[in-house]
Amino acid sequence: MIKSNELRIRQLPIWKGGIALAPLRGGLSNESYLVTDGAGKHVVRIGKDYPFHHVSRDRELMTSRAAYEAGFAPAVEHAEHGLMVTAYIESKTLTAEDVRQDPERTGKLLRRFHQTMPQFVSGPAFMFWVFHVIRDYARTLRQGGSRMVKELDFYLSLNDELEQAQVPLPIIFGHHDLLPNNFLDDSERLWLIDYEYAGFSTAMFDLAGVASNSGMNDAESGALLTAYFGEMPDAATMRSYAAMQCASLLREAMWSMVSELHLNAPGADYVGYTSDNLARMRESLALYRERYPS
Repeated sequence: MIKSNELRIRQLPIWKGGIALAPLRGGLSNESYLVTDGAGKHVVRIGKDYPFHHVSRDRELMTSRAAYEAGFAPAVEHAEHGLMVTAYIESKTLTAEDVRQDPERTGKLLRRFHQTMPQFVSGPAFMFWVFHVIRDYARTLRQGGSRMVKELDFYLSLNDELEQAQVPLPIIFGHHDLLPNNFLDDSERLWLIDYEYAGFSTAMFDLAGVASNSGMNDAESGALLTAYFGEMPDAATMRSYAAMQCASLLREAMWSMVSELHLNAPGADYVGYTSDNLARMRESLALYRERYPS
């Protein structure tokens, strides 16, 4: 029996001739498929609104189209409720090691993305502030009876501490989900995909997020920040960056805790993902407190 999502894809009116369809593995919240028809290759992404994750598919679609117009993302070829088809880009999906090998390239891409995207996005402005997200995740986890409820007071106290370490920065339009596999390299340039969490913020979450998600060391982080800011940031900004790395990992862990309650993506191990990110957060926090004692 053909699964309902695969049947839905086969019945889309956009295909040229017969199609070959294969699932794309690795997503933690959506289902994605590679479709080949007479016109070439395409990526189909299926996912609902996730209010518990602040995800709106209408906003994701708008941002995906804006990112294509701005030159950062593949073209959107078709969209309907809960489904989006984009052009397939012949490319390599980056690994954490790939991102670490060229932090300057990533820093320059993010600066260009942050500065360019506000000219293309439309509709009501969406604000992504990680410290609000963490507080809201804590509410969701309490209401859902999460297995992690006893830890929430600590997470919220830590969240306040990390927020207080932030320095004022200009408002930009950020991606906010810079896992290595959201970067594509076609051997000539980098592309960014997956815009579920994109919105206005400061640059710090994207910078700290890409560093923590790829495991950058001090030298690699320095190269990333210098490429982005044009010079090495001052001491207060470096403390803010270190604090935001902790916040990025805490948010990723709490994202997974919430997903334990509400999602069931094929092959996803949310409990394991929660554990991995908490371990990395504790390691990052220990280093932060060693360098910046209260």
